[in-house]
Order: sequence, then C-alpha cells, then structure tokens
Amino acid sequence: MMTESPTRKGTTPIKVWVLPDEKGDIVNKAKSAGLSASAYLRNVGMGTPVTGIADKEAVMELVKINTDLGRIGGLLKMWLTNDEKLELEGHSSARLESVILAALRDTKAIQALLYQKASALKF
Repeated sequence: MMTESPTRKGTTPIKVWVLPDEKGDIVNKAKSAGLSASAYLRNVGMGTPVTGIADKEAVMELVKINTDLGRIGGLLKMWLTNDEKLELEGHSSARLESVILAALRDTKAIQALLYQKASALKF
C-alpha cells in the first residue's frame, strides 16, 4: 500500500505580519524571481537560493551574443580559406584588408559587449 505524502495546501500556513509596503516589496521580488509570494518566502526561510528570471534572461542573451561571435568567426574563416572568395573581381587587396579589419573590429566589439553583460551578472 502506497502512502501519500501531504501537499503544502493541506498543511498549516505560517502567517507573517507585514506592512503594506513590505508586502509590495515581497510580491515584487517574488515576481522578479518567477515565484509566488509563498514560494519566495519559503525559499528564503529555508535558505534555498532564489534565482531571478532576469538572471536566466541575461544568460540567454549571453548565449545569443556568443552564437553571433561564432557565426562571425565561421564566416570569416570560410571567407579567408576559400580562394574564390578572396579573388574579388575588381577589388584591390587594400579593400579586402579593410573589409577583414572591419569584421575583426566588429568581433572585438561583440566580445566587449559579451564581457560587459557577463560581468553584470550576479550569482
């Protein structure tokens, strides 16, 4: 015979007396963590780390930036290793060099953005 463990709804709640502005702060912090106020307070009370939705969104943004860097690097590599692409009809080697340098500058700018976003994350 399998015994069912009680659900939280079937147990006794803990009442916490707070001022209206304190309640608003708790509700806002819970929303930013993607939790109900009850779950947020339970996690804080039990010492469980509360991670916010903003952190998850920031990580996803970093993944997208890193993907863009990979694409740029892959395209640049393909372009440089393909002799047909290097033989631009009517374009000088100076023009080719300026295009490559511009691509490298863009890559460095994206790397700086990635570093900035990663440094702003708080774990």
